[in-house]
Amino acid sequence: MRSLHKIIIILILVIIISSVLFYFSNYSVNVEGYDIINVVTNLDTPWSLAFSKNGILFFTERPGYVKAFYNNTLISLKVENLNVKEIGEGGLLGIALDPNFPNSPYIYLYYTYEEEKLWNRVVRYKFENWTLVDQKILIDKIPAATIHNGGRIKFGPDGKLYITTGDATQRDLAQDINSLAGKILRINPDGSIPEDNPFPHSPVYSYGHRNPQGIDWFDNLMFSSEHGPSGELGYAHDEINFIIKGANYGWPIVVGISNDKRFKNPILDTGEETWAPSGISFYKGNIYPELKNKLLVATLRGKHLRIIEIDFKEIKVINHYAILGNMLGRIRDVVEGPDGYIYIATSNKDGRGIPALDDDRIVKLIPKNTKAYLNINLFFYAIFVREKIKLVKN
Repeated sequence: MRSLHKIIIILILVIIISSVLFYFSNYSVNVEGYDIINVVTNLDTPWSLAFSKNGILFFTERPGYVKAFYNNTLISLKVENLNVKEIGEGGLLGIALDPNFPNSPYIYLYYTYEEEKLWNRVVRYKFENWTLVDQKILIDKIPAATIHNGGRIKFGPDGKLYITTGDATQRDLAQDINSLAGKILRINPDGSIPEDNPFPHSPVYSYGHRNPQGIDWFDNLMFSSEHGPSGELGYAHDEINFIIKGANYGWPIVVGISNDKRFKNPILDTGEETWAPSGISFYKGNIYPELKNKLLVATLRGKHLRIIEIDFKEIKVINHYAILGNMLGRIRDVVEGPDGYIYIATSNKDGRGIPALDDDRIVKLIPKNTKAYLNINLFFYAIFVREKIKLVKN
């Protein structure tokens, strides 16, 4: 009788432990070797993720919300004088933290607004008690439209703020140095123009861009992602570019790898395949050794995370492949957290996806350790068999 009781207790423990593991991991099974754990769910089109050094995850939602996730708590920040116009691809887009945050308590935002017509601007706020106050407009009247707004902002290793802008459906503006559209811009944290910018008294750093949505650096080497003309011209040619100060990337005169000496070729051209690449991030941690120093690219239409290996001496792509294909739907941003884990934001409520019940989400990528689950189950299964044998013998 006691053996029967042991068997019942063991079975209950197996059920409880299996349920707990499943509940707290909350993952989708992935044969590629990763588990996907929900960090925050039921969001409305998260666009940009930014971690503070002390572990606060700040992020934007396109309708105009700034939120933070800290100590397992979701916090909605009150933001003064933020008049966001969400329309098409426009809305509250990029977010960046001062490099010395929280000692220098400034948070930067890129958003769309309407004054007679659509515009984008970049502003700086002071962070106080989960409120953003003292708005300062750093750069204004960036041409906007319902599509092609760019919107990524990020501090470079030089301490300057870099800003990606789209052509706002006015292609020729990308080649106009006097326009802020179709560019990568570079400004000081206070909004002033760096003296070493390539064009005097101008925030323009590079030009000839269609709709760049991702930027990141490996050491001092800058790279960007850019949407090709799969919409208006019917073919893809999404790009990964190596960004050089003052360079012209060709749009709308050329698309993809043109080998036209007037323009800078992308290091990767997707050809006829559309990825719609968005946020990018070099993985520099140690939790995923197979991803070390590789470029992670969030893809929207591609619905996967693209992994790109780059030869940094020759500045060329060695290899690239997809992971998480069709597991999360549209992916808007990817970052490495201060804990060394990879965090991903989905974009299935942006009008072009098919939202799941818990979309949109921010998720955490965990290397799968099936051996741990297997060992636990085998351990309890062995006890179960042993006790069952005892019961039969008795």
